[in-house]
Amino acid sequence: MKRKASAVWNGELKDGKGALTTESGALSNTQYSFSTRFENGVGTNPEELIAAAHAGCFSMDLSSRLGHAGLGPKKIDTSATVTLEKTDPGFTITAIQLEVKVELEDKDEKKFNEAVAAAKSGCPVSKVLNADISVNAVLV
Repeated sequence: MKRKASAVWNGELKDGKGALTTESGALSNTQYSFSTRFENGVGTNPEELIAAAHAGCFSMDLSSRLGHAGLGPKKIDTSATVTLEKTDPGFTITAIQLEVKVELEDKDEKKFNEAVAAAKSGCPVSKVLNADISVNAVLV
């Protein structure tokens, strides 16, 4: 399986603008720019897209693991916060904090915690990120 997206950038960094498009059409010439990345401009930015991808991937992976554990996942609500910091080699994504609220048919705390730990390291997006990943998962 392969997925494809593209980016077009016009101009210099601070006054330029770009557009992101995905093969699926979920993004179609979606604006991104310096101001959407480092200020409060209209549009998206790479870190926001990584946060969305990680939240989605983690939720799906956790759902699979909870299902296989017989816990009957009803709802998984994940938000991801990506931290971008200026470091010696340049800007770096240093951390991602996942906040997860889960509704289960069968609340087994031990199996739940095992599934969360496995999803943290096992979801495909987690595997490609070179950042400190932390998860705060609660049963609701």
